[in-house]
Amino acid sequence: MIYTVTLNPSIDYIIRVDELNVGGLNRIQEEQFLPGGKGINVSRILKRLGYENTALGFMGGFTGRFIQGKLNEEGVETAFTPVPDITRINVKLKAAEETEINGKGPAIEEKTAQEFLNKVSGFGPEDIVILSGSKPANLPADYYEQIIQRITASGCRFVIDTTGKELKQALQYRPLVVKPNHHELAELFGVTLESEEDIFKYGQKLLEAGAEHAIISMAEKGAVLFTNEGVYRGSAPKGTVKNSVGSGDSMIAGFVGTYWKTRDPLEAFRISLACGSATAFEEDLATKEQIERLLPEINVQEIERESTK
Repeated sequence: MIYTVTLNPSIDYIIRVDELNVGGLNRIQEEQFLPGGKGINVSRILKRLGYENTALGFMGGFTGRFIQGKLNEEGVETAFTPVPDITRINVKLKAAEETEINGKGPAIEEKTAQEFLNKVSGFGPEDIVILSGSKPANLPADYYEQIIQRITASGCRFVIDTTGKELKQALQYRPLVVKPNHHELAELFGVTLESEEDIFKYGQKLLEAGAEHAIISMAEKGAVLFTNEGVYRGSAPKGTVKNSVGSGDSMIAGFVGTYWKTRDPLEAFRISLACGSATAFEEDLATKEQIERLLPEINVQEIERESTK
């Protein structure tokens, strides 16, 4: 089974106004309420691609019930750990510029955090866990690492899609794939990436540190896949970007679902590029039909090994 973990899910409340009048009255032209959180996005795309999965995380209150209901409508299995506080609401205000106001999320009691650790301890070698996004502020700084230690002890595989110290800590446990963008890659190693040669160099270092595969996304320039067999560049189709946040989550879903089925990292990379681009061109996450429509435009080519040294 594929499991996704969203420790701090949300309702994404998307507001559109013609013009933002700061300090005055604004009337909403359009609004949407969507289940939010990186792991939840992954679950939704996996389900649309036909991969059964279960969404995990902390969920509470009327906002949690809304998210649960929306996932039920889409047929996504869930096994959330209940909390007494309400799940957060993230506001995305779209006018001439986009402004985001993110809630802080619920406080997680120590016994509830332990309950979640006990839940993931039961997974085995036939399972994979995708860990995505931020965590509630009061959880221990090493909570992701605690989860990883529990699941890898029983042979379970994992993917981590976060940044900074938590990503660096996870590399030693050999994640199946990591997916920083080029800015996050620079931050991870404390360097400035001035050329593609630098991206190749530090992408390779992710493998040396323990990752089995690494994808470095570069927006409209596509992405680069690093494997122990080679390094590959994937193209990005042309289109109008509407949803950059869900794009990365869609890439993770496409890669993990396809790899789990085929064990072919190049095919998984190709599908992941189509998923990411299709979602980027939509207001919400892409459908299977939208993803398949872009597949003929995806081109993956190997980069000469000399260029990565």
